[in-house]
Amino acid sequence: QVSLVESGGGLVQAGGSLRLSCAASGRTFSTYAMGWFRQAPGKEREFVAAVSWSGTSTYYADSVKGRFTISRDNAKNTVYLQMNSLKAEDTAVYYCAARYGYYSEFGDRYDYWGQGTQVTVSS
Repeated sequence: QVSLVESGGGLVQAGGSLRLSCAASGRTFSTYAMGWFRQAPGKEREFVAAVSWSGTSTYYADSVKGRFTISRDNAKNTVYLQMNSLKAEDTAVYYCAARYGYYSEFGDRYDYWGQGTQVTVSS
């Protein structure tokens, strides 16, 4: 069982930066691939980024590639999403998710989800 709690969301101006954190409970965090997803009002949930259990492999949606960086610290049971050059279209609730095994861009393949944190980018 893994419990996930996101933090770090907020209001930021376009062009600014935020760093999201996702703290996980459980001793087996290092065996889970982690992903970040987001959902804007009236839109479907979409994949943002994912990282392998070891942290050595990452994958990004085209819309955030070059602006966002996903990383993890297995000693702290935490995964991060550094978001730079934020745009108004990045406004959404951001969720972290855990998947036993290899990472995926498909949300329905993840086993555990956090409650989400709101990111609002003003233009």
